[in-house]
Amino acid sequence: MNRKVKTLISLFLFALFTGGILFAQDAASEAPAINIAQVGMDTMWVMIAAFLVFFMNLGFAMVETGLTRSKNSVNILAKNFIVFAIASISFYVIGFGLMFGNGSGFIGKEGLFFIGGADTSPLTGDAYQGAYSALSWTGVPLFAKFFFQLVFAATAATIVSGAVAERIKFHSFIVFSFVLVAVMYPITGHWIWGGGWLAAKGFWDFAGSTVVHSVGGWAALAGVILLGARTGKYREDGSTNPIFGHNMGLATLGALVLWFGWFGFNPGSTMAVGDGSAIAHVALTTNTSAVFAIATATIASWLIQKKPDLSMILNGALAGLVAITAPCAFVSVPAAAAIGSIAGVLVVCSVYFFDKLKIDDPVGALSVHLANGIFGTLAVGLWAKDGITGAATGNGLFNGGGFTLFLTQLTGVAAVGGFTFIASFIIWFIIKKTLGMRVSKREEVVGLDIGEHGMKAYPDFQGFLTK
Repeated sequence: MNRKVKTLISLFLFALFTGGILFAQDAASEAPAINIAQVGMDTMWVMIAAFLVFFMNLGFAMVETGLTRSKNSVNILAKNFIVFAIASISFYVIGFGLMFGNGSGFIGKEGLFFIGGADTSPLTGDAYQGAYSALSWTGVPLFAKFFFQLVFAATAATIVSGAVAERIKFHSFIVFSFVLVAVMYPITGHWIWGGGWLAAKGFWDFAGSTVVHSVGGWAALAGVILLGARTGKYREDGSTNPIFGHNMGLATLGALVLWFGWFGFNPGSTMAVGDGSAIAHVALTTNTSAVFAIATATIASWLIQKKPDLSMILNGALAGLVAITAPCAFVSVPAAAAIGSIAGVLVVCSVYFFDKLKIDDPVGALSVHLANGIFGTLAVGLWAKDGITGAATGNGLFNGGGFTLFLTQLTGVAAVGGFTFIASFIIWFIIKKTLGMRVSKREEVVGLDIGEHGMKAYPDFQGFLTK
């Protein structure tokens, strides 16, 4: 081969090689740019926040155990431990897809099973191409999105545990929890966070006063009604017989753990670091509502009961946290103080209200999560300030926005409440007629620890008392 031919071949190969490089560079330049550092930082924040919410499982377990009798401690702990496993399985199998999959205004239809839909996360906005467009606003990997939403879903089921405590069969609670997280929670969640019809109407719930807390509360209410009150809770003359918790130290520890975890619950719902201002704002409104609720719950219980009731003080903190969960990113700090102040009084009054109706809730879950979940959602319509952290909510009533936003929030409360209560009532009724809901009277008197689990939480102590 002569030198000229070799030269021509070399030039051809060089041109082909460099052209390929240039083509690849052009193609890469046309692809959406991803800031790896930003994605990493946002993902770390989202996961840390999710870990804090997961830690709240300990808080719920301690609160429920402390506010109930020692003979049921193992049962309470077992329910709170296993519920996250049940929720994880059901949300992974289908719940996440129903909630966030592309679909109609009422339910997700794409990527339904095992997080199996197409996905181009962490791309956002128009650059995102996949089955979970409702979450395309946050630039983190799909599994980070899933895990963060999972800990929220599990919380809804955990709320039910406290309200039905001390008389429900263990297996019946497990079955209901699976159905709740697999189907009911995702459907209403899709309406709000999945790009459904309530989101289209302009309904706002930043971190879940309705999506999580009210849903758990409505599900619990249906269960409590069908389950009935604990033996001896209400006297023949209609008066209430107080049944005290056995360990207020555990209850206090649990409340503090929940308070701490809420800084993952609410600020974590930004699902991005940004310049940090939104995170800081949400953290401050969250804490402000909690502390003002503690103050007013203490005063209210002091006035009504003539002594400051620790259980009311603890539930006051939780009520303030639940109430601010929906509006935390949409209201000012003074508004958060007002919301917390009302929440503290509301939770105390609500406890007495449910007792008047003979609806037995051993830990006050209905008063904390249902009553204040509703109030917190409506609070958006009253105190929202358009664009305070960038969200175009429109102004609430007290900021000159009229009743438009409030009525939208009220519509969401009614729709989610109606669906969840009716669906839960049907599921509970089926469970009652097939598996049974309530333990026998003898098991209830002896304690669910022995009847359901064959063990005691405090064997030496309880043995001493029975000798």
